[in-house]
Amino acid sequence: MNIGRHFHTVSVLSNGKVLVTGGNYHDYPYNAELYDPSTGTWTTTGNMTYVRSRHTASVLLNGKVLVTGGHNGNISLNSAKLYNPSTGTWTTTSNMSYAREYHRASVLLNGKVLVTGGQNGNISLNSADLYDPSTDTWTTTSDMNYVRADHTASVLSNGEILVTGGTYPNYSNSAELYDPSAGTWTFTGNMNTGRYSHTASVLSNGKVLVTGGTHYDHSKSAELYDPSTGTWTTTSNMGYAREYHTASVLLNGEVLVTGGQNGNISLNSAELYNPSTDTWTTTSNMTITRSSHTASVLLNGKVLVTGGSGNSHPNSAELYELFETN
Repeated sequence: MNIGRHFHTVSVLSNGKVLVTGGNYHDYPYNAELYDPSTGTWTTTGNMTYVRSRHTASVLLNGKVLVTGGHNGNISLNSAKLYNPSTGTWTTTSNMSYAREYHRASVLLNGKVLVTGGQNGNISLNSADLYDPSTDTWTTTSDMNYVRADHTASVLSNGEILVTGGTYPNYSNSAELYDPSAGTWTFTGNMNTGRYSHTASVLSNGKVLVTGGTHYDHSKSAELYDPSTGTWTTTSNMGYAREYHTASVLLNGEVLVTGGQNGNISLNSAELYNPSTDTWTTTSNMTITRSSHTASVLLNGKVLVTGGSGNSHPNSAELYELFETN
């Protein structure tokens, strides 16, 4: 990349290119850049108006990218921007109801975007906003039952949103479901372990795999949520305890977990979860240690890993390719 970044966002566009926005390392860049998998090169694209880190970026059904909130080095932001891949330009859209960072944004099956929780300064939020691309407007929806930041939000196959964990209360183990048709939240089964800065991956069988995250022991544990029963079951542990790592569902259904932190130690290790055998296996290490990085599954099935803290090359990127064995 042209600039070192962590706590940035990466979006795979419909044309196969990858949009990287914001983040921070030694400063807070407001520029954005594009990766072209066909050439393996990076080019700059239009700049965002505001510098931001710890924001979200969502690819809308019309192909545009909605960037929301974040932190500009001084305050949390309530602003939102739209990126148009066909012109490479940004336009300002209406503001969210609340300034947020460490929040989550989910594209619903109806095309709207649900933004949940986060922090405004040191205050964690339970509020939720809905963005409607057809009207370019934000409306509030019902609040979550708990305030949450650094949580996860996953779109289930039935269209509901599963929210897990977060920084309240004390590495929460609670989970709740948002019903877009009713605009309401209901509790579902609690996780076995309280977590934040963890990951959640929707598997091809509809279950959700949650991995790692901050707990009292920087957990290496993983567990599965079954939407048909609303219950959690523990699964085999990862090889390493991790937080601020990534988890990517590969085209073969396995989940690739990369990097993260174990306490104050950044990791370069990677491992694979196989849902059919409920087992983890180690795979080759990344070239450098990374946490608060990104990992994106490209249209060709490779995984692009970018940036991250805890290394001397914060502008670096690398590709992972799974070689199947017969």
